[in-house]
Amino acid sequence: FSCRTNDQLVAFLSRYRDMNFLKSHGRDNARFIRKQGLDRLFLECDTHMWRLGDRRIPEGIAVDGGSDWFLLNRKFVEYVTFSTDDLVTKMRRFYSYTLLPAESFFHTVLENSPYCDSMVDNNLRITNWNRKLGCKCQYKHIVDWCGCSPNDFKPADFHRFQQTARPTFFARKFEAVVNQEIIGQLDYYLYGNYPSGTPGLRAYWENVYDEPDGVHTLGDVALTMYHAFSRLGLRRAETSFHAAGDNSCRYYPMGHPVSVHIYFLADRFQGFLIRHHATNLAVSKLETLETWVMPKKVFKIASPPSDFGRLQFSEIGTEWDAKERLFRNFGGLLGPMDEPVGMQKWGKGPNVTVTVIWVDPVNVIAATYDILIESSAEFTHYKPPLNLPLRPGVWTIKILHHWVQVAETKFLVTPLTFSNRQPIKQEEAMKYHSGPPKNAYMEQSFQGLNPVLNIPISAAQLDQAKRNAGLVGARLEAWVDSLVGSVWSAVDICSTGPTACPVMQSCTQTAWSSLSPDPKSELGPVKPDGRLR
Repeated sequence: FSCRTNDQLVAFLSRYRDMNFLKSHGRDNARFIRKQGLDRLFLECDTHMWRLGDRRIPEGIAVDGGSDWFLLNRKFVEYVTFSTDDLVTKMRRFYSYTLLPAESFFHTVLENSPYCDSMVDNNLRITNWNRKLGCKCQYKHIVDWCGCSPNDFKPADFHRFQQTARPTFFARKFEAVVNQEIIGQLDYYLYGNYPSGTPGLRAYWENVYDEPDGVHTLGDVALTMYHAFSRLGLRRAETSFHAAGDNSCRYYPMGHPVSVHIYFLADRFQGFLIRHHATNLAVSKLETLETWVMPKKVFKIASPPSDFGRLQFSEIGTEWDAKERLFRNFGGLLGPMDEPVGMQKWGKGPNVTVTVIWVDPVNVIAATYDILIESSAEFTHYKPPLNLPLRPGVWTIKILHHWVQVAETKFLVTPLTFSNRQPIKQEEAMKYHSGPPKNAYMEQSFQGLNPVLNIPISAAQLDQAKRNAGLVGARLEAWVDSLVGSVWSAVDICSTGPTACPVMQSCTQTAWSSLSPDPKSELGPVKPDGRLR
């Protein structure tokens, strides 16, 4: 993201057009070589970077490296691209089997080439390093190595863009799903405020699915939930807009979702926006609608509250990002074969130990464990090794201090209405919806805790769960819809085009729809001064 105007950048580069701007790691070459794995052989295959073994660093070469963000002048780019001299040829071959070649190739070639005097040890960028959070080996599933990644900027970092100690023109990283406010702050700082009353300034929409992507790109959990969200919206239209004896606002769902967006307002997740087709029952015509669904609040502090005050929030999800400290699976869409993570957010206070208890929908205690919360801890997270499949339904997580409940939260494990993007068959439904073998989520049974914690297991609940496990078709959809409706609410619904429902608003007239005005994100023609607005 640019943190200076285009005019400022052009003026600076015009003045120093013969220079190359790269950031070097520092003076300890041996440490850099080890840290970057330059003395190891890597090969990418099947979307994984494999470490194959050791190798020797070429002799007679000063190996250097640093950031893979740099500005290079035309002369050096042509040299690297077209030269057939020994240096470029050998370095290309060497770096073909390197983990992060861009973090060293250009530095090394430049420093050993006739252009070495043109190097400036500054890549004109501010990078938001927080190594305590960013060096957690979070990419081990795709690469046989551990590295570091910078954090996203937040509003508290804004002063760093105003520093003048060294020339900087770009900054990273920014991510609107983590924090959009800082992007707005920087935008206003460079280009001024938008006119008063401009819509959409605090809103952010991100598309996660579009029809051209193909339904094959969706997992069965997402497809199940998106369909349930669409039906939730149609029920809202019927109950909110429907008049007795009038079918003009009653609909029958048709086909797969057209598009899906995640929606944020003031940097808070507001839910999903599902665009979907439905047949209007009054005129038997297809209409395209958009439904906004929002998660209900499921985290509750015990009542009356205990004297234990450190716990601020707890949430269950998947794709925990330890660097940004949020779940990347926004909305926590979970199915029977997922492996959920329990997260707690803490205020400062004395060291304490809490007990976390996971209770499935029929009150089987699936897991219990203790967590030591150190005085400075802000977040804790843990993934209990539960046997799959998880029983579908609403799960409860209880957090206890000295065996007194201080809070609880809930999460939904949805039954699947689809398997491999096809309507699920009974045999598959029984396989995924019956819970783990012998009701055992772990080798150890926690059945003895049920009476202690006053969590009774009833035969009627177990029988109902068995019957639910065999449901397919419309009865399965009805079960899914009742579960989804218990933890999600349809906030609003709108029409993307012509509609027979007279009180249905147009999506472009709302403040929330993915089709509502968003001037800050509109790209028009480039103006003569190089600006978009």
